[in-house]
Amino acid sequence: MLHRTLLPKVSLQKSLCRCLSPKRPWLITGQHHKTSTIDRHRTISTYGYTQAKSLVYPNHGNPSDVLSLHTHSIGPPHSSLVTLRTLAAPLNPADINQIQGTYPTVPPFTSTLGTTQPTAVPGNEACFEVLAAGSGVKTVKQGDWVIAKRTGLGTWRTHLQVEEDEVMRVEREGLRSEQVATVGVNPVTAYRMLKDFVKLDEGDWWIQNGANSGVGRAAIQLGKRWGYNSIAVVRSRPGEEGKKLKKDLEDLGATKVVTHKEMEQEGFKDQVKDWTKGGRSPLKLALNCVGGDAAMAMAKSLSFGACMVTYGAMAKLPMRVGASMLVFKDLRLSGFWVSRWSDAHSDEKKRTVDELLEIMRRGEFKNPPMVEVRWDWETERQALVDAIQGTLEGFRKGKGIFVFGDT
Repeated sequence: MLHRTLLPKVSLQKSLCRCLSPKRPWLITGQHHKTSTIDRHRTISTYGYTQAKSLVYPNHGNPSDVLSLHTHSIGPPHSSLVTLRTLAAPLNPADINQIQGTYPTVPPFTSTLGTTQPTAVPGNEACFEVLAAGSGVKTVKQGDWVIAKRTGLGTWRTHLQVEEDEVMRVEREGLRSEQVATVGVNPVTAYRMLKDFVKLDEGDWWIQNGANSGVGRAAIQLGKRWGYNSIAVVRSRPGEEGKKLKKDLEDLGATKVVTHKEMEQEGFKDQVKDWTKGGRSPLKLALNCVGGDAAMAMAKSLSFGACMVTYGAMAKLPMRVGASMLVFKDLRLSGFWVSRWSDAHSDEKKRTVDELLEIMRRGEFKNPPMVEVRWDWETERQALVDAIQGTLEGFRKGKGIFVFGDT
C-alpha cells in the first residue's frame, strides 16, 4: 500500500509516472508538489519507505579520497520522528574541516545508514521540507520548511529522519530555499558579533578583515542598517576586479573599503583618525577572520578600550600581540564560535534567525554570490566531490551550495 503522507494530492494516474522501474523494480516514483523553488520527483517504495542518498566518509581525510555516495532507505516516521527532504545545503569551510578532521567538533561515526563500516555524514546547514511526521509531532507538519537547531546534523544528503526537537520551523512565505539554508551560520555570526561584544551607537565605527566573505557581507549590511560606520578590509585584486569589488561592498553599505596593503601602510592610522573626526567617533570593534600579523595591523587602528573579536584564522598564523596594545590601549581580545553559541542558545538563535529572515523577506538583505551545484537522483559522486574540492580554492565566484532537484 502506498504511504499516504508521501504522495501529492493529485490523481493516482498522474502521480504514478513510472511503475516498477527496471533499475529498481520494487520502487514506484511519485511526483511531488511543485514549490516556489524547484520542481522535482521523489522515489518511494510500495511500503512507504523513502529512498535516499547520502555523502558519507568512514575516516578523516581529503574529501576526494574519503567521500562516497551511499544509497539507503528511510522508514515511515513514528512517534516524534519527522522525515525531511533537503532543498538546499551550502558548502562551508567548517564542513570541509570536519571531513579533514581539523575542526573542534566532528559528527559521529555510526552504522545507522546501513553502511558496511561506521560512517559520518558531513554538512551543518540546510533548508529542509517536512515530508511526513509521526503521530506525536506537535511543532511541524507536512510541507513546512525547517532548519537544524544545532550543528552536526549531517546535511549533505537527499533525505533524512530526525527527532522533532532537532529542527526548528521557519516561515517559508516569500523566501527561497537558498536563503533559508544559509541563514544559520554567516548572517547569525555577523549579527551576534556586532551586538554582543561592544555597545555600538549610531555613528560609531567598526572595522573588519575578510569583508568579502559571507560573514563580512552580512556584517556590512547589518551595520549599515543599524547606523554604524564600517571599514571593510579585503585582499588586493588586480585592475578592474579590485574596483568592482570596492564598489560592490560600498553598495552593500561599507563606509570605507581598503586593501590589506593600504591598511598596513604607515599613514593608515592618520587616515582612520581623519575618518572618525579626529577620534571623536571611536573605532570600537574589529572583526577578525584572517589572523596573523594582518589581524594585529588592523588592531593598531582601534581606539582605547576597543575589542577585537576573532572568528576565523584563514592565514593559519598566530597573532603576536604587543604588550603595549594591552597595557596602554586596554585592547580586549575575544573569540566567537557560532556553533557553540547556537548549541547553547537555541531560543535566541531562533529569534535571531526569524529577524534575519524577515529582513530577507522584505528584500532588504542581499545574499552573497552563490555557485549552485545541482543534486538529482542520478547525479554522480564525482560531480559532488568536485564541487566540494572547489571550495578549497582561493578566489571563488561565490559560495558553493547544493540545490536538490529530482531526488
